[in-house]
Amino acid sequence: MSLFKARDWWSTVVGNEEEFDQGCLCVANVDNSSNGQDKIIVGSYMGVLRIYNPHPVKPGDGMKAEELFLEVQLCEPVLQVEVGKFVSGTELLHLAVLHCKKLCVYAVSGTLGNTEHGNQYQIKLMYEHNLQRTACNMTYGPFGGIKGRDLICIQSMDGMLMLFEQESYSFGRFLPGFLLPGPLAYSSRTDSFITVSSCRQVESYKYEVLAFATDASRQETEQQKLGSGKRLAVEWVLNIGEQALDICVVSFNQTVSSVFVLGERNFFCLKDNGQIRFMKKLDSSPSCFLPYCSVSEGTINTLIANHNSMLHVYQDVTLKWATQLPHIPVAVRVGNIHDLKGVIVALSDSGCLQCSYLGTDPSLFQAPKVEARDINYEEYDAEMNKLQKIIKEATKTKDVLLKSEKNEDLALTVEVFSALDSVSQAIDSEVKAEVVPSVTVKITLESRLTPLKTKLSVCVQPPLALTQDKFILELETAISKTVVLAAFLKGSFPPADLEVSALASYSTPTGIPRVAQCTFQLPLKLVCFPTQPSKTASQKLTIDTNKPPVSLLTLFPDFADQTDEDHLNALGFQLLAGSKITLLASKTSQRYRIQSEQLEDIWLIAKELALRLEEHFRKQNCKDFACNFSGPIPLQEYFEIIDHHFELRLNAAKYEQLLSERAIQFRAIERRLLARFKDKTPAPLQHLDTLLEGTYRQVIALADAAEENQANMFQAFTKLKSATQLVILLISLWQKLSADQVAILEATFLPLTQDTQELGWEECVDASVSHLLKTCLSKSSKEHALTLTNQFSIPRDTNRLKKHITLLYDRLAKGGRMSLSMDTDSQQLTVLPGGCTTIPESDLEERPASQDSTMMFTNHRHLTKQKTKPDLPQDELQEAEKP
Repeated sequence: MSLFKARDWWSTVVGNEEEFDQGCLCVANVDNSSNGQDKIIVGSYMGVLRIYNPHPVKPGDGMKAEELFLEVQLCEPVLQVEVGKFVSGTELLHLAVLHCKKLCVYAVSGTLGNTEHGNQYQIKLMYEHNLQRTACNMTYGPFGGIKGRDLICIQSMDGMLMLFEQESYSFGRFLPGFLLPGPLAYSSRTDSFITVSSCRQVESYKYEVLAFATDASRQETEQQKLGSGKRLAVEWVLNIGEQALDICVVSFNQTVSSVFVLGERNFFCLKDNGQIRFMKKLDSSPSCFLPYCSVSEGTINTLIANHNSMLHVYQDVTLKWATQLPHIPVAVRVGNIHDLKGVIVALSDSGCLQCSYLGTDPSLFQAPKVEARDINYEEYDAEMNKLQKIIKEATKTKDVLLKSEKNEDLALTVEVFSALDSVSQAIDSEVKAEVVPSVTVKITLESRLTPLKTKLSVCVQPPLALTQDKFILELETAISKTVVLAAFLKGSFPPADLEVSALASYSTPTGIPRVAQCTFQLPLKLVCFPTQPSKTASQKLTIDTNKPPVSLLTLFPDFADQTDEDHLNALGFQLLAGSKITLLASKTSQRYRIQSEQLEDIWLIAKELALRLEEHFRKQNCKDFACNFSGPIPLQEYFEIIDHHFELRLNAAKYEQLLSERAIQFRAIERRLLARFKDKTPAPLQHLDTLLEGTYRQVIALADAAEENQANMFQAFTKLKSATQLVILLISLWQKLSADQVAILEATFLPLTQDTQELGWEECVDASVSHLLKTCLSKSSKEHALTLTNQFSIPRDTNRLKKHITLLYDRLAKGGRMSLSMDTDSQQLTVLPGGCTTIPESDLEERPASQDSTMMFTNHRHLTKQKTKPDLPQDELQEAEKP
């Protein structure tokens, strides 16, 4: 039995497939019974009103028929139910029911039954008000300091406060600057109404100001401007920075009057004048709340329910109790039901109604007596030795799961067809071609032990797409199931990668979630087709090997024409949505040249060439094969791609700012037009309708331009990823980097899978490169002490980023090596062939005359002893960091 779980005292399900919200629940002595016991009033959006009087024989009993003593089908959906002194001439409690277009006040009464059917209850309509505007919510109280009766205030969907003095309509006032309705509450201490506007501000309006303000039917006319009436002025305003879910005003004997506001992420307690008494940041999204009592002077207890089905009890900002509920409540109340004080009544949006209490029930279980027996120490020692041996064997492996158990339950295999589909399966492709090719992929799953319910997800990087990417499979033991899908190029630009990831998630019979994953490559023919080679190109890269040249017909049999003997050393690749790439193989030397008009388009062919060369020589059992790139790295062309992507990001920020300005202008014109249309004495529009139409056209044009820029930015980011992977490949071939060092480069230059305005590629890469320059690629311990000043916000330009990338390139050229080891002594300098010399901090820095460049050093300590001039290790970085 869990102590932190709400004890179920009584529960039921209200209705059948009905919906409820926070205003649909009320707990009060609605029938004015002499014992003062509270009843539970529930109204639904289906228009059904129910009143419960629970009295279970023992905690946890379900609802009995006699506990529902009233159920009435009303004419309209019920938005809110409240109990108060709403009828003149009496101080008895009556029930107010708010509908969309009507307010009804009922008297609930019961008659004693003389038969076995028990007492009979009924409601009697005392009066009703037909509303001219659609209602949103209501509040009640002794408005104006009146005693012995409650007045009702209803807020409409268009921002009008309609006040009713019981059976008669009093007046109506429009809230200034209104856009959307918010929660509404009344403070009897200050005689004011408190709400939260769509500007995320808590606003307070005096009842006296509402009463003497200009009537709601008269907006800013010429007579009002001359002083014939008063505008509705706000008493105080507090910006909370988020939308509010509910407002509650409480005043207990041991504490001052306070205004409680439940936000989407925070919980606020305000004084009567709008000053914050305290606020609490909530760990999870709340659903409803209720300040219910004060147990010590100056503090208030509050119930806050959240979307994790938890109910928290706070004493001011201190969490005093947390309990688990069986559902997510949308309304919570506390009442005195059946002589049990402090019953927590919670209602969910689907109608789960529960009365519960905190704590636990006493356990009446008594452990049976253990039979006395003699202890066999030899048997216990043998069992202990056996268990210690099992523990010792288990601690030898560091994996969470034993290697023999990995993928034991599920086998996942993938087969990619070598030939393209004869009938293309491409759907809604943007590629301008007669036929967009597609390739079929078969994925087979087999459960090896027990039947499994598996969810299979297949992911590709846009602009590639799949005909279907999600599957739900019921697997039987030792029976495989196969799913078939097709991949094709959907976007009008080449992809940055042809890798596909297949992930199958399932749960073992014991409830442990597990994942089986595999990655595979799509064929190159999916995104390009063979064409005639081109002799001229602006971008050319040459890759050297240490083995004799291989015929391109052998490497690319799927692209070479075997009948054309003249082009065995030259192949042409035409990307479906890109430029033409030409691959040349030297007949005499061990070189391969790749050339194209666009740098980023070379990436796919260069990667495919390196992979096919390694596979060719691996089949020949050649273990010392290696590729090499002698440079130079095309940084200037790479920087142009970065600048283009950054320019589109700046354009996106400009479009966002312009859209915000036009939207503000559009809403301001709308408010002015609404004020003119509601006026009883119409005034000239003064071309407001023309201005509204022009602003609307500007908003639509800006939205279209922003959408087009977003598509261009995504395309530019894909090209940037292709160029970045090409640069990483060239650097790894140029410096002969290991797999770990290549992984560091990839994590540095490809930190994001997608680009956003909040977190962009430029600032992330700048921070990563700066970190490498100040750690593993630094020259002295002084650079380790430098702190990173990078802010993850969009920079003004890309000059600093390009300087840092150039500096990284220079340090790699001078022998720097990347490592994530924390040994700084071994990181700062790397022994070069032929001796180790100091690396100048800048290309223009003069070396000390006393330092011999040919002197040999064995470690860093000897190097520091030989220096006659102190280094300035931060100069180079500070120079690069200048904007």
